[in-house]
Formats: sequence, structure tokens, C-alpha cells
Amino acid sequence: MAEPTMDTLLTRINELAHKNKAEGLTPAEKTERAGLRQQYLKLFKASFRSQVEMLQVYDKNGKEVTPEKVRQIQRNKGLRDD
Repeated sequence: MAEPTMDTLLTRINELAHKNKAEGLTPAEKTERAGLRQQYLKLFKASFRSQVEMLQVYDKNGKEVTPEKVRQIQRNKGLRDD
């Protein structure tokens, strides 16, 4: 089975949140909700890390001022050749 996307996870998390407000959740649903939240956070962090690693920062004069830590990660991934 394919790994769920952030959208599908969020949809199910929201369904459980609405049900929790209306009538409460069973212990199995609480466990499911906790697992879904962990999966969502894992995907979110991976996505955010990827965005930061692709980032290049320039000052007003057009000079690149990307932090060295990010530059090194980009070099390790083959995204930079400097």
C-alpha cells in the first residue's frame, strides 16, 4: 500500500477531531488519531527540511549569503558544485 499523503492524513485527523467534539472517540480511534498525527508530523518535517535544503539566500546586492550549513548539505546532495 502506498504511503498516505499529508492531505489524506489531515482529512482523517479532522474527521476524528469532529467526531471527538460531537460524541467522543473510542480507545481504538484515539490510538488511530495519535498514529495519524505522528505520520503527519513526519511528512511535514521531511517536506520542510527539503524546502530549507533547496533554499538559496541573496542580499540586496545580489550576493549569495546562504548559510554554510545549508551549502554543505546541498554539496553533499550534489546540488552545488562550488
